[in-house]
Amino acid sequence: MHLIPLPAFADNYIWMLHDDAGQAIVVDPGDAAVVERALNERQLQLRAILLTHHHHDHVGGVAELLGRHALPVYAPVDDRIAEATIRVSDGESIGLSSPRVRFEVLAIPGHTLSHVAYVGDGLLLCGDTLFSLGCGRLFEGTPAQMLASLDRLSQLPGETLVCAGHEYTEANGRFAHTVEPDNPSLQARLREVAGLRTRQLPTLPSSLADERACNPFLRIDAGPVADWCRRQHGGASDRIARFATLRSAKDVFR
Repeated sequence: MHLIPLPAFADNYIWMLHDDAGQAIVVDPGDAAVVERALNERQLQLRAILLTHHHHDHVGGVAELLGRHALPVYAPVDDRIAEATIRVSDGESIGLSSPRVRFEVLAIPGHTLSHVAYVGDGLLLCGDTLFSLGCGRLFEGTPAQMLASLDRLSQLPGETLVCAGHEYTEANGRFAHTVEPDNPSLQARLREVAGLRTRQLPTLPSSLADERACNPFLRIDAGPVADWCRRQHGGASDRIARFATLRSAKDVFR
């Protein structure tokens, strides 16, 4: 199986998976033209669409793609995703024969209330919940919900590849460095990211093991992160308070 991040808009990634027989699926196709161009260039047939949440930059191309391809659209239970043909819920599995893939559905509310992730074949397709060196904004959920979702993702095997919906790693890294400036794993990741972006290459996917070592939102219980939160107006009374302190600080970080 081949994994390809297709850049879209200013910083989105539409994730495409295809096999050697030319059968493909895409995740969160916000822009149909980007998908069609990739299909044509690689001579692929689109067989399914997976959606993680309802935001337009993740679903905006679905209607146009359905006008050209007869295929299923898997999406969470949310009336705001009108083009869904198969609704998925936490704990369910999706199995496709062409390409041959199987994903488990995980409910991960926080960024939105109905947000889901798809986990399988060593991949974590997590939309806007977990980013490299960061996490999504809380547009609908609570800090407790988002932290629980990140905790759940963090428990996946370390070799799992994090396929996030945006190229935010460089900006996230600048914030992470203010929280843990002496973290050697973070320092190494920042050097790697700088080199990739200089060559205009994606910083994703990243491994979950690397994220656990570098991403402050997965390191709520690490001493340096807890100390940083404590210095921010005493924002360290418990894990949820630490997460809320981190997320609020990132919201206004420039």
